[in-house]
Amino acid sequence: MKTEIASVDNLSEKEFSYTQAVELLSAGETVAFPTETVYGLGAIATSESAVSKIFEAKGRPQDNPLIVHIGAKEELAAFTQNVPNLAETCMDKFWPGALTLVLPIKNDSLAKNVTAGLNTVGVRMPDHPVALELLRRLKQPVAAPSANRSGKPSPTKAKHVYHDLNGKIPLILDGGATGIGLESTVLDFTTEVPTILRPGGVTKEMLEKVIGQVNESKLTDNVEAPRAPGMKYAHYAPDAPVYLIEASTEKVQQAIKQIHNDEKKVALIATEQFLLTNANYYFSLGQEHQLEDAAHLLYEALRTCDETDADIILVPIFSKQGVGTAIMNRLEKASNGNWFEI
Repeated sequence: MKTEIASVDNLSEKEFSYTQAVELLSAGETVAFPTETVYGLGAIATSESAVSKIFEAKGRPQDNPLIVHIGAKEELAAFTQNVPNLAETCMDKFWPGALTLVLPIKNDSLAKNVTAGLNTVGVRMPDHPVALELLRRLKQPVAAPSANRSGKPSPTKAKHVYHDLNGKIPLILDGGATGIGLESTVLDFTTEVPTILRPGGVTKEMLEKVIGQVNESKLTDNVEAPRAPGMKYAHYAPDAPVYLIEASTEKVQQAIKQIHNDEKKVALIATEQFLLTNANYYFSLGQEHQLEDAAHLLYEALRTCDETDADIILVPIFSKQGVGTAIMNRLEKASNGNWFEI
């Protein structure tokens, strides 16, 4: 299969690109497209055969549920039921946006492989002009996980999708770099108190200002039936092993010296307070305390490490406040919980 990258920025190509994408999706194929979080790999959510192509292209485990994307709130009625009032409040406040809501599903309304056999579905309305234009032209729900090989860092540019899925999918809509850079927050409304299953750009603090108390799920790798993506399997990992370390310049310098003494090369992914360390490779996550910038740059940095000959990737940790919670969630997954011992 030949993978084509289609521009939606060029006015002369824009209409053809959208038409091509809608035709492919309607014919049961997959299409990659940008959202405000990361690039997604979409298929019509009511077609089991179409959705199976997502799992095949990504190499994704079948018991990992997919998030359904819609272009209009009215589409929810076709496949959800008993939607709580607090969920409606979140839709009004945060949609379109980086918030996925886990809701009760209507029987036989979506393909079984979308929900991994669960009686719930995660759904969101993305806040990206390309995603919204595509969804509103299609007028059907689209199941779309991140458009990368399963377990690897999510793609924030069309070239990342092409690197991972070239020859496995027919079309990538190129809408430039994504904005937030981390996947959506997943909020479960089937629990007594709404529960965050995966942290993201919409933070616990933001949610509690709107709907009151919100719980946080402890995300581990031993979840038997994950209710949201990112709860069970290793994710976001580059080729070289990732190690977390205390955000101390002294500790980072000691670690780099120790790695060099072992005749190994180190890539450092960190904010600019660590710029003057003597790592073999340094990838900036922006200014200290600018968490939104760090989130935006994280996956690009992890992917770029694969272009080096680094033996170890070192990442100083972030405070678990606001978006820092989401950043650390991804780093704990990428590192498999490994810390560098000095």
